[in-house]
Amino acid sequence: MTDGTITSRDGEQVDADALLAWLAAQAPAMVAAGDRLHVRQFPAGFSNLTYLVTIEHEHEHGRRALVLRRPPRGVKTGVAHDMGREHGILTALHPTGVPVPKPLARCDDAAVIGAPFYLMEHVDGVILRGALPASLTENAAAVPGTLAALSQTFVHTLAQLHAVDVSTEPLALLGRPEGYVQRQVQGWSKRWIAARTEEVPALDGIAAWLEAHRPPDRAPTLVHNDFKLDNLVLEPDLSRVRAILDWEMATIGDPLMDLGTSLAYWVEAGDAPIFRALGLGITALPGNMTRAELVQAYGAHRGIDVSDAPFYYTFGLFKVAVIAQQIYARHVQGLTSDPRFGVLGEVVKALGMAAQQAAEQGRV
Repeated sequence: MTDGTITSRDGEQVDADALLAWLAAQAPAMVAAGDRLHVRQFPAGFSNLTYLVTIEHEHEHGRRALVLRRPPRGVKTGVAHDMGREHGILTALHPTGVPVPKPLARCDDAAVIGAPFYLMEHVDGVILRGALPASLTENAAAVPGTLAALSQTFVHTLAQLHAVDVSTEPLALLGRPEGYVQRQVQGWSKRWIAARTEEVPALDGIAAWLEAHRPPDRAPTLVHNDFKLDNLVLEPDLSRVRAILDWEMATIGDPLMDLGTSLAYWVEAGDAPIFRALGLGITALPGNMTRAELVQAYGAHRGIDVSDAPFYYTFGLFKVAVIAQQIYARHVQGLTSDPRFGVLGEVVKALGMAAQQAAEQGRV
């Protein structure tokens, strides 16, 4: 598999020498005298920055691949950019059998590379973003069946995640499940106001609608909070999930809030074309479940009532719109050089219209 990395973007470089020196001092078992270290950036993702770190061992004539995670410039401290918290979640989940990369080391000292960071094992596999791998498209007739099976794997993995026992520490300390939906609705509404760079009336209206239509609390589970296809490392034939990535927003709360976010990222063929800018158009290809089918499959897996899924889908669209707006605001302020962010202002408006439509029609 190709690693899909690029030379680090301007302003987002990691000092390889400083990182190697830190490893030598703090994790000496991972490096030895004479080792060389190379850092390249994974270009996808819209939040925390992710890098491939390759250690070339001089004496063993081999190499080891790691992944480094750090927050971007210009973000405020908080749960989403707390590297220590994300590292701790992986540490807690790895022994449970949940497919997550093994955490290896953590640094809270921002002076080392300009931000706190942590290192984890590199899990090789396929990450689906803008297009299917060429190895799959060679047999076009088989693609719909492969994607149908992938849809089942996707929803089954989410249901399995929500079955993890969170009654004991350290997972039990991840969040406060009581009043979770209310805090989420109000918190994302405040974030929308703080990040807004222009008026988007549809999103203002949805914030009020969500507050007025909040469902009662459900039995809490582990919530990933960003469960989507490009956060899964898959087998080459897409038959199994090797690892779930990007745990920065994980907590304990209403599992249907997780499902709602997944639905917001699940693009269908009839959706606004600009949603493909999120890199998730694979779900619109023939063979995939529709959002309504995902909802029913999830409910069947967990044996729960999912009739109020439209609320959660509407919330998911609102949340994704606010996340896109926060990133777009950093682009407007000149805090990132990533050219993908320039289109996010239009994505925010389209997400607002989709949320408004979901609320009015009461369906996913």
